[in-house]
Amino acid sequence: MLVGRAVVGILGFAVVVATIGGALRTVVLPRATSSVHVRFVFGGLRRFVFDPLARPQRSFAARDRIMAMYAPVALICLPVVWVVSVILGFAAIDWAFGVDPWFEAIVTSGSSLLTLGFVRPASDGLVVLAFVEAMIGLGLISLLISYLPSIYAAFSRREALVAMLEVRAGLPPSPAEALIRYHRIDRLTEIESDLFAKWEQWFVEIEESHTSLPALVFFRSPHPARSWVTAAGCVLDTAALTNAVVDQPHDGGTDLLIRTGFFALRRVADGFGLPYPPEPRPDDPISVTRAEFDEVCATLRDRGVPLKDDCEQAWRDFAGWRVNYDAALLGLCDLVMAPPAKWSSDRLAGLSGTPRRSPRR
Repeated sequence: MLVGRAVVGILGFAVVVATIGGALRTVVLPRATSSVHVRFVFGGLRRFVFDPLARPQRSFAARDRIMAMYAPVALICLPVVWVVSVILGFAAIDWAFGVDPWFEAIVTSGSSLLTLGFVRPASDGLVVLAFVEAMIGLGLISLLISYLPSIYAAFSRREALVAMLEVRAGLPPSPAEALIRYHRIDRLTEIESDLFAKWEQWFVEIEESHTSLPALVFFRSPHPARSWVTAAGCVLDTAALTNAVVDQPHDGGTDLLIRTGFFALRRVADGFGLPYPPEPRPDDPISVTRAEFDEVCATLRDRGVPLKDDCEQAWRDFAGWRVNYDAALLGLCDLVMAPPAKWSSDRLAGLSGTPRRSPRR
């Protein structure tokens, strides 16, 4: 019997340590690391609740309304799972130290963690254990208080440029529309300083925030037709088209934007186990066809945008840039059930819109 209590106590201690460690990695540690609690909450809710509700047979508007609740509900459930895990872990420790029966051990643990104080442990050792559990409970509450404001502050920063893109590229955003509008207002030569420079910084912030706080990936934009993923794809395609087809002096800032962008998308994709070629060749296939590329070039030419004469080289240049972010972009669109947008989520016809894996945090 003593051996059995000792084993249960050790298991309870392991649960407490794992829970505290997972909470610290989720809220405090500024990098993407694995946490069983996050995988359990986000993966379980997505697979067993939200995917069945947001089945592909529904309209996108209905699916969007359902998925808009996914990240908030998961974030509310996550601290509940932390608290329940700690209560059960300390209940096992209390039972190992002689608190009987199991229900009494759970009541003692809950009273201590939630600082209710209606149960006074019988021995000095259990009193010390109750103090430790109470401090852990206060620590978890403090982490939660800091976690939610961090989430919403990063969300607000992300959505500011996404909303501004509607003025420049339409809704849903289109790379061709962006180039046409900049040409129409005679600012095509300033597109790097006006658009690309700001989005280069945006991609840096996305890589930092969406890997350290992966729940942000699933927070949907206030407008159903907007998405941070499709906006990222539009800006990257606009930069790739600018480099490949627009007849104007080359600006190295455009190259930096594309590299910053595809590195950011890849790092976010890594956190969810989404596959992409790590070192693609410039002539590897992409999801955009040559016919679609030629159609966009024809549209740009008809609207007066100056284009380069060599269409073959322009296609090779565009494909050589696009291949770096093509798979990661489509994988993230599928993961978040992104709204329809040109050359990104519109590539996903027939796919389920469900994640291949749950968050690795």
